[in-house]
Amino acid sequence: MRTRAITGLFFVIVVLASIVFNAYLFTGFFLVLNACCLYEFYRIVGDANGKPNALLGLLFGVLAFGVYGGYQLGDLSPNCLLLVIPLAALVWIVPLYQKDQDNPFTGIAYTFLGVIYIVLPFVSFLSLGFLTGAYNYRLPLGFMLILWGNDTGAYLMGRFFGRRRLFERISPKKTWEGLIGGILLALVVSSVLALYYPVISVWQWVGMALLISVFGTFGDLVESMLKRSRQVKDSGSILPGHGGLLDRFDGLLLAAPVVFVWLKLLLSLQTVN
Repeated sequence: MRTRAITGLFFVIVVLASIVFNAYLFTGFFLVLNACCLYEFYRIVGDANGKPNALLGLLFGVLAFGVYGGYQLGDLSPNCLLLVIPLAALVWIVPLYQKDQDNPFTGIAYTFLGVIYIVLPFVSFLSLGFLTGAYNYRLPLGFMLILWGNDTGAYLMGRFFGRRRLFERISPKKTWEGLIGGILLALVVSSVLALYYPVISVWQWVGMALLISVFGTFGDLVESMLKRSRQVKDSGSILPGHGGLLDRFDGLLLAAPVVFVWLKLLLSLQTVN
């Protein structure tokens, strides 16, 4: 527990500092996290009968995230994103020359699935920082604080009051009481954020909290389903007491795209009106 607490505290400080310090550190730090989570995914799903091309997948994911980040920072043209197309073609071509691949299309599918499952959500999270134009750390910071608030509330309520299983087949420890506790604490965090960071309205912060609570929980369950299907306890061991980075960002993977689309649509409607 002591190791877990020290690791968690250090990790939280590093993540928050990367978001608040400046746009370049934010983009670079989450580029690294994106690559690490993608690597952990390929390590989990890889086997002799349908092994993904981890090298090409990582190059694809890093290039796509990096170029998009460079575009958001104003340093690269959006046309640079076209560079990912040759890499996508190589994912299909390389298995033709791999004689040890019994199920090449399974490997191809896993390679592209990693990009969709990992890279797209991290790109969506990156976009939150630039949603209002120039880089503004308040939305990605608020997203992480709400997500952590939801996780903390779910853990505490589930630990002390949890009785009814939420999804026993996939995650036996999750309870309905924990879900409610997570939502309540996420709403409290969003209300405080709305008070100090009026970059979006109060009801938009509250809506953001509800979306993060619901889809963050689903993201956690999906990653649990992945690990259970591959008989893996943790996605990695880079964080002592916590497992892998994918274990720590599983809630972001489904919540970030949904929150980004929701806020993007709302802000677009406000601009039109």
